[in-house]
Amino acid sequence: MENLKNKTIGSFVAQDFRTAGVFTKYQIDFCCKGNRTLNEVCEKQNIDPDTLLQNLNDVLESENNNGVDFNSWPLDLMVDYIEKTHHRYVEDKTIILTQFLDKLCKVHGAAHPELFKVNELFTAGAEELAQHMKKEELILFPFIKRMVKTKQEDGVLSQPSFGTVSNPIAMMMHEHDNEGDRYREIASLTNNYTPPSDGCTTYKVAFAMLKEFEEDLHKHIHLENNILFNKAVILEKEFA
Repeated sequence: MENLKNKTIGSFVAQDFRTAGVFTKYQIDFCCKGNRTLNEVCEKQNIDPDTLLQNLNDVLESENNNGVDFNSWPLDLMVDYIEKTHHRYVEDKTIILTQFLDKLCKVHGAAHPELFKVNELFTAGAEELAQHMKKEELILFPFIKRMVKTKQEDGVLSQPSFGTVSNPIAMMMHEHDNEGDRYREIASLTNNYTPPSDGCTTYKVAFAMLKEFEEDLHKHIHLENNILFNKAVILEKEFA
C-alpha cells in the first residue's frame, strides 16, 4: 500500500488512462504535474491518501473493455498517433473556437467582460501551441523515430545538434506547464465551462468545445510527458 502511495500520478495514468477520471474528480493535474507522487499530492491538497488510493484501485481492478494500452506501443507509432490525433485536433478546433469566442465577445462582452480575457488566453495559447507542435514535428519527433529505426537496424546513433533528447524534452515540458496554467485560468474564468443563464446556443457550444479542447490537451500532454518522453530518454541511453 505504501509503495503505491509513493507512485507518481503520471505512472497511474500511464498504466490505465481511466484513472485520469479519478484525478480529475479530485482536481489533481495528472498531465503537466504527473511527476508528483500520490502522497505529495494528497498532502498538498489535503486529500486522504487511503480514500484516493481506494478510488484508483476500484478503477484498476474493474474490467476495461475500451482501454488502449499506450504504454505498450512502440515509440514511432506513438509519435504518429499524437501527430495525427492530437496535433490535428488542435489545428482543426482552434479555427472554430477562435470564431466562436470572437462572436461571444461582440455579442455578450458587455454583460460578461471575462469573455475578453478568455479569448485573449485562448488566442495566445493557440499561437504558442502551433509553434510548440511544429518544433515537435520538425525536431523532436523525427529524432525519436530515428532512434527507433537505428535500434531496429542495430546501427550507430549519430548525435543530434541539440546534444541529447533531454534538452528539447525539457523545453516541451516547460511549454506544457505553461498551457496547463493557462487552461486552469480559463476554467476558473468560465466557472468550469458553465455558460450563464442568459447564454445563447453559441455560448453553450463554445464553452462545451473549450472544455473538450482542454480535456484533449490533457490526454495529449499525458501521452508525451508520462510515456513518450520518459521512454525516449531511456532509449537514447541504450546507445551510450
